Amino acid sequence: MQLIGWRKLVEVVRRADAVLEVLDARDPLSTQSRRLESVVRREGRALLLVLNKADLVPLWVSKGWAAYFRSRGYRAVFVSATKRYGTRMLRRAIRDLVPVKPAVLAVVGYPKVGKSSIINVLKGKYSAQTSPYPGSPGYTKVSQLYRIGEDLYLIDTPGVIPVEGGELEAVIRGGPVESIREPVTVASKLIERILRYVPRAFEEAYGIASRDPIEIMSELARRRGWFYRKTGEPLIEEAARTIIRDFHNGKIPYYVPPPSTLGSTY
Repeated sequence: MQLIGWRKLVEVVRRADAVLEVLDARDPLSTQSRRLESVVRREGRALLLVLNKADLVPLWVSKGWAAYFRSRGYRAVFVSATKRYGTRMLRRAIRDLVPVKPAVLAVVGYPKVGKSSIINVLKGKYSAQTSPYPGSPGYTKVSQLYRIGEDLYLIDTPGVIPVEGGELEAVIRGGPVESIREPVTVASKLIERILRYVPRAFEEAYGIASRDPIEIMSELARRRGWFYRKTGEPLIEEAARTIIRDFHNGKIPYYVPPPSTLGSTY
């Protein structure tokens, strides 16, 4: 994973006519970049919020978050790129977003929100690669434009932007799980966040009914056969990393309800 610096991000936005900001439908506000949006507004580009991973939340949650953003003046759709759910709605929203053709799209967002999956959905099996797009920042020095529709093009380089906001989000999305220096501390905070909204999340994911983070990690380690050789104690560091990975992979049930329902009981 290679993050784009903010100067290069501005270059990407300037090269595009419209920007798709990909959010995690499970927790859109924590994966929304106000700084990115200020760049898009300053450059006069159209913006579409794409709430990805909608297959991991109840339908009313996806609809509620989309309605929330629309009530605040955003264009927003929800999709599941991996399940190919909502892709027609996404393409329709893109056509409405850039009525003047030809047009170029850029897809940006935090790490692990599914930008590459969105790009692959839009490119499809029959997208046509065009001439190189010199100087585009990201994973390669020379990016390509892909034709994804009549007079509609996509910059193939995903814009992976630095994580803003809370420390927890920055740590769990800022790099590989293996590079997290204190996985038990990080996983404990993540477990507490998950249980705040989905009290039975770890019972559903692992059959563990405890609500104590250390007990959850210890029990998971015991069930997986992870122990320290010298002491025979549960290897909770490995359990912590597994929980963080499973969170990203959607194996642990989690979602934040839209603001209008945050006071309700679940």
